Amino acid sequence: MAWGKTAAPKPAAPPPVYHHSTPGQGPVIDATTITSLLAVVALLGGAYAASLRLLPKTSSTKTRILFIWHSFDALIHLVFEGSFLWNCFFVSYSLPTTFSASNAQHPHIRILTAPDVYWLKASDKLYGAAYGAGPFSKLWQEYAKADHRWGGVDLTVVTLEILTVGVGAPLALWICWQLRGEERKGALKRWFWTTVLATAELYGGWMTFAPEWFSGSPNLDTSNWMYTWLYLAFFNGLWVVFPLWILWESYAALSSAMSQAEMIDLVKYLKKDE
Repeated sequence: MAWGKTAAPKPAAPPPVYHHSTPGQGPVIDATTITSLLAVVALLGGAYAASLRLLPKTSSTKTRILFIWHSFDALIHLVFEGSFLWNCFFVSYSLPTTFSASNAQHPHIRILTAPDVYWLKASDKLYGAAYGAGPFSKLWQEYAKADHRWGGVDLTVVTLEILTVGVGAPLALWICWQLRGEERKGALKRWFWTTVLATAELYGGWMTFAPEWFSGSPNLDTSNWMYTWLYLAFFNGLWVVFPLWILWESYAALSSAMSQAEMIDLVKYLKKDE
């Protein structure tokens, strides 16, 4: 190196966030892991407490389960997934001016958009929870250990989450409000809206994971039991099992109502012939 000249600084990269576990290696359980899991339990406890506070004591077990599920669903969407969107829009890492496209293959960086496609048209920034230091950024960094898309900005995931937070959560709260009334009054209306929301939840789950399955799951880390069975299978499975159960119950309720209406029409028809 010639005198009077200094070497050009190497472009800095974001701090390492995504950790691929090696086969047989156990999950990393730290304070963030425990806090994140306790936060889920706290929201479930809040949903249960709301059912005790808001539902009539005469409510059936089925109504209580529906209320707890939909209030828990709304809390998850608003608090957790709402914070995910906040990270996607307002938490970013500014790339240095010396950063070039060739550096995008850095092991600490995971760009989730197609080439020459930039979130919010910002080619000099990376957005997402991976680049934040707040408690909700840490929460999503924890989940991103299992599904890396939630640490950055995946266009499909973000698009679905905007609908989930903006439409799904208010609809879940509306269903909870309807469940507070008398069970016989407005029952068909309640079942209609639960059907709409359950169908949307199933569709959202499919659109979240189908692209991964069809492309070899490059963003999913299934190297240990906690990421596979707790983060991916259990937590996401809840939004499959409960919507399917709701659709079954809704079908039974609506079919029964239709049968009763048909019976009334038949009685009226027979009376005309008397």
